[in-house]
Amino acid sequence: MNERFRKLREQAFDYVQYQLYTVGSDHPVMQAEQLEMINQKFAELIVKECIKLCDQVDLIGADDCIDKIKDYFEVDQ
Repeated sequence: MNERFRKLREQAFDYVQYQLYTVGSDHPVMQAEQLEMINQKFAELIVKECIKLCDQVDLIGADDCIDKIKDYFEVDQ
């Protein structure tokens, strides 16, 4: 796993830990559910990185590219 993926994975893990234990629920979530939440957040962070890259491209249609990525993956930024 390259360094950027590793950092995004850590960010996803930290996000889920915060949601589960700081924001809190009345009971701990089972490990399988935790893993699913981490994977979901990890994927979302990767998509957001792709959107950032599209945004840096100075081409006609870059905004369309960003919109298509957001729509396809149902991610807001």
